[in-house]
Amino acid sequence: MPNQNWPKIPESKQVELERKERKQKLAAGFRIFASLGFDEGIAGHITARDPGSPDHFWVNPFGMDFSLITASDLLMVNHEGKVVSGSGMINTAAFAIHSQVHQARPDVVSAAHAHSLYGKAFSSLGILLDPITQDACSFYGDQALFDDYTGVVLDVEEGKRIAHALGDSKAVILRNHGLLTVGHSVDEAVWWFIAMERSCHAQLTAQAAGTPVLIPPEMASLTASQIGTHTAGWFSFKPMFDRIVKSQPDLLL
Repeated sequence: MPNQNWPKIPESKQVELERKERKQKLAAGFRIFASLGFDEGIAGHITARDPGSPDHFWVNPFGMDFSLITASDLLMVNHEGKVVSGSGMINTAAFAIHSQVHQARPDVVSAAHAHSLYGKAFSSLGILLDPITQDACSFYGDQALFDDYTGVVLDVEEGKRIAHALGDSKAVILRNHGLLTVGHSVDEAVWWFIAMERSCHAQLTAQAAGTPVLIPPEMASLTASQIGTHTAGWFSFKPMFDRIVKSQPDLLL
């Protein structure tokens, strides 16, 4: 069976250009999250590893509305949790979680976490997503469960436990908390979060109506190989990015 003909991910650019693009994609991710209702007061964060200083990452200022964030508002944070570029406070939970995920996963460029409605609801079940739809197969064999809850994550030791639970997967369900996704690009991490949130919604809806029929393992694995790749996640973000930039070009500033 032929695979989907995805375009190629562009080669890495000169550091300054790569940094600019990652920050713009990050700002777009926040605007998209806001448009989808994933913002919840001061909760939620998306990070991007800095291409010039891989042990530093860019993150949203604590307390700034997702819908207002521009590329120039983002903060660069070092491995000690200190802001080294930008003006504003950092969310302690953002550092506790993301610093450990980035440290444990050198392949990860970006990580996304928000308190989205269906992700929160699904996380309370303490289970993984089932392969009940084609879209859910993106996570088949590539998701994890952090089966614990100890309050707001304010300590890096808790972040280490989350990173350990994530392992080599693209996503982890944080029980009684929500979702966290990662990617080799900002595009990918943001898209997987959106896709996982929607898959949680679909499964909750299907289970409320009856007993969903599972896609057989061999077909679920095949589908995962077709739509669950790094390239698929990267390219799936493009339409949303193009739309938000056209309607809100100030985010690029």
